[in-house]
Amino acid sequence: MMIRVRSRDGLERVTLDNSTRPLTIAQLKSTIESQLRVPVPNQTLSTNQNLLLAKTPHDAAGFTDMSNPQTLISALGIAHGSIVYLSYEGERTVAGPKQFNPAGSFGRKMTMDDLIAKQMRVTRQENPHCELVSFDRDAANAFQNYVNESLVFAVKRGGIMYGTVSPEGKVEVDFIYEPPQQGTEENLILLRDPDEEKLVDAIAMGLGMRKVGFIFTQTIGQNKKDYTMSNVEVLQAAELQAEGDLKEWVTAIVKLEVNEEGGADVHFEAFQMSDMCIRLFKEGWFEREIGEDVDPKLSRMKKDVVVGGKDTKEVDNDFFLVVVKIFDHQLCNGIVVTSKCLLDPFAGPLSSIFPIENRITPVPMNALKNHLDRSRSLPFVKRISDFHLLLLLARFLDVNADVPALAQCVQTQMAVPEGYQLLIESMASAS
Repeated sequence: MMIRVRSRDGLERVTLDNSTRPLTIAQLKSTIESQLRVPVPNQTLSTNQNLLLAKTPHDAAGFTDMSNPQTLISALGIAHGSIVYLSYEGERTVAGPKQFNPAGSFGRKMTMDDLIAKQMRVTRQENPHCELVSFDRDAANAFQNYVNESLVFAVKRGGIMYGTVSPEGKVEVDFIYEPPQQGTEENLILLRDPDEEKLVDAIAMGLGMRKVGFIFTQTIGQNKKDYTMSNVEVLQAAELQAEGDLKEWVTAIVKLEVNEEGGADVHFEAFQMSDMCIRLFKEGWFEREIGEDVDPKLSRMKKDVVVGGKDTKEVDNDFFLVVVKIFDHQLCNGIVVTSKCLLDPFAGPLSSIFPIENRITPVPMNALKNHLDRSRSLPFVKRISDFHLLLLLARFLDVNADVPALAQCVQTQMAVPEGYQLLIESMASAS
């Protein structure tokens, strides 16, 4: 059984043997200690992601759903692939690379690890697998306006990009899902909700779309640093690209830049993490414990790699970045164009005007009614053609049948069945 463990260090995995008997919380904690090097007495586990927001050990102690060591994890709904949240005190002790001793006057013995390291040459990748990335202008604006006007680029913000990939390798981003998260000036913790992401994926499937990338912001404080991406950002981007398992996967950065007049402009950049970066990440070469003394423009390896003909454990982050060209697009009647059709905010199939999930200000109860009232003159399918509205509706529908069916109506702009329309209108009236 594989269990995913989300902590302040990111998402990791542990493997448990459940072939002989039911597993308890005590056995899970023991496995975390042996595989992730977090001592059992230091661990606080919970199925509640808010554990990661606890600022003190006293706050963490309030999460008691996994405090009884004899409780069976199956009783908490934990199964293969489930996520549990881990808070711990102190620092982890991670086993480092093996040390080798010189042997004889002709140098040290060559071990298998040495031979692998000699072959692990980190070079720049010139060409991306993604020919270009094109952003739906409204989706991009909805994201950057929030971080610019509400967060004023003081804390980091991130989202998962959904869209399509053409046979030529062109990525079109049509909507951005913003998961629960906690952002600071230097770090971004995505408190991902598997149940909510199932709804998002079901909507995407009905729309004929899929996950295509990761977008995040850099803060004003980071603009003073001399790097394109920090080592922490490289790790997070590599983790999500590896998880996405799409060769055209794109990572986009949004930041403020000073223009020629001395003002500040919002600027988008797009990259792919190189094939070598993803290989090193999947094979566990990256040092995940990053101390404050480490230069953020360098990624530290657990073993030597070869860069520029020299053995080193520190790699400039730029070696892992492959630049991707950026365009913007607008979907109008299913056709990609360069400007909004007739300046209609409901030009289809998707708009981005409904309140967005998981932000500082929750989606108000009357948001659905207000949205439907504002668009009363349009066909009903056009009135619900907004991803963030569909996500709200999906919480009350069957994820396997109703959600993809409703999303498919939006994709094809076909009439919404009367039963769904009555249900949605009744939900709006009740809000």
